Amino acid sequence: GRCRLLCKPSALAQHLVRSLGRSAVLRGGHWLWPRWPRLQMLRQLLKLPEPEPAVARELLQLPDTGLVALDWLVGPWGAAGDGGGGPSPVLLLIPNAAGKVTRGLLQLGLRALEWGFIPVIFNRRGHNGCPLTTRRLQPFGDPGDLQEAVTYLRCRHPAAPLLAISEGSGSGLLLAYLGESGSSSHLAAAACISPIFRGRDWFEAGMPRLYEWPLLLHLKRGLSRYAGSLAEAVDVDRLLGSRSLRELEETLFCRTKSCPTSWEAYWERNEPLRDADEVAVPVLCLCSADDPVRGPPARSLPLELFRSSPYFFLLLTPRGGHCGFPRRGPGRCWGHEVVLEYFRAMAEFLRAEERRKGLPRPR
Repeated sequence: GRCRLLCKPSALAQHLVRSLGRSAVLRGGHWLWPRWPRLQMLRQLLKLPEPEPAVARELLQLPDTGLVALDWLVGPWGAAGDGGGGPSPVLLLIPNAAGKVTRGLLQLGLRALEWGFIPVIFNRRGHNGCPLTTRRLQPFGDPGDLQEAVTYLRCRHPAAPLLAISEGSGSGLLLAYLGESGSSSHLAAAACISPIFRGRDWFEAGMPRLYEWPLLLHLKRGLSRYAGSLAEAVDVDRLLGSRSLRELEETLFCRTKSCPTSWEAYWERNEPLRDADEVAVPVLCLCSADDPVRGPPARSLPLELFRSSPYFFLLLTPRGGHCGFPRRGPGRCWGHEVVLEYFRAMAEFLRAEERRKGLPRPR
């Protein structure tokens, strides 16, 4: 399908080329709307899958008494379960930075269930119905809360491989976590679908209104529930009157009443790739050249990172929009098949390396 894999040559890269090369979904002819990526994007944001999957929610309390929510997908069939189950891989799904659980993310979770994974959605403080018990929300690239969630999943499923997938702007959180934690991330592999690599540039460039306004309204609706408590920390009138995602982000995290900071200093601490050299986990980034949200590939893709790091793999396709990648058939996204095939190929490679080196499997 004219996809290109850009990466540093290695044994793992050769294995991925062979595995993805055998994948039927990469042989072309998958795009229903090849020239309308904005319509693909709007469809992903507004329409949920039918039937909607059943979830079992857990609230995880953090050291500062804040809460994040973990939604275990148990299928659309009402099946009982809490995400438990032996050695099946646990797949952590990270929504976009606005906390919007899109149609595509839910479809990915359902597809992962069919493949034998245990999917669980990570919801930030105050997002997707998660109660906000502190006046602090999670900045764009602050991985502290995600680290607590990963530690909990590692303790709950000590024998299961732990994997992670992020969608869109949520990739900023996953990439920041991988860089900050390095070889202690507890993840076996990760994938980013239509990631945003340069957070500050993305906010400053502005986004298509078809994408920005639904997310802006989604964020305002969630924050308005906590207007009373947030009034002690930020200017709520300015917050709810924000006309762009940049203005809302700046009001929420830079123009605070207790500890204001500059826009420049905020991004020094929150750029997704600030510690990219420390990443020690294979990361597949699935990107489309016609992504209307991320922007043109020449200025929005860190191509040199993929050429120099042995852990970053860029699968670049000419068409697919933003988190769309549609194919023929209802509820089909060929990108989902690719990332799940990537995880399977990673597991095969690691098993082969263990056998070759005679390493004991981790207990």
